[in-house]
Amino acid sequence: MTQPRRYVLTGAPGAGKTTLIQALRRRGHLVVPEAATDVIAARQAQGCAEPWREPEFVDAVARLQRRRRIAADAEGDLQIHDRSPLCTLALARHLGRPVGPDLAAELDRIVRQEVYQRLVFLIGPLGFVTRTAARRIDYAESLTFARVHEQVYAAYGHRLLDVPAGPVHERVALIEKHLSGPDEGTFRSPDFT
Repeated sequence: MTQPRRYVLTGAPGAGKTTLIQALRRRGHLVVPEAATDVIAARQAQGCAEPWREPEFVDAVARLQRRRRIAADAEGDLQIHDRSPLCTLALARHLGRPVGPDLAAELDRIVRQEVYQRLVFLIGPLGFVTRTAARRIDYAESLTFARVHEQVYAAYGHRLLDVPAGPVHERVALIEKHLSGPDEGTFRSPDFT
């Protein structure tokens, strides 16, 4: 059995990834939703106002990402993921948190097993951020957070393809154009020397 082709959408919070994921799903693509937002929503429903402050938060996101990736493998060979464990690593760095055991194991796994495609879609910011219960970040901080994502993906040998702000159908068309392109390889371990 060949390994699924798993593509990642990443970028600044509020850049429109969820809207693009929904549009890609409507066009028949197998999409995997973002884990962090759902971890936040679940913990807030249990009465925790700011789950991202909990020591276990980053590992909880990594565990949910892994479960969703495994579940998606049973559904199809071409997958589009709203973020990956590298985004969770960027989140840990942004929050000033150490890499916990679950995230460390998942990072090792995705490198060793070459889980995701090297081509990563960097969803460009829209020029504003709409605050939600899970997204309490302002626009300037969202751009800083996006730069951390770019640095992490570059360190792991990825090619980020800019998907600039624009009409949803144009952004979807750009993504779809590159989904049918040649295999560009997968994650590698970062060289921090």
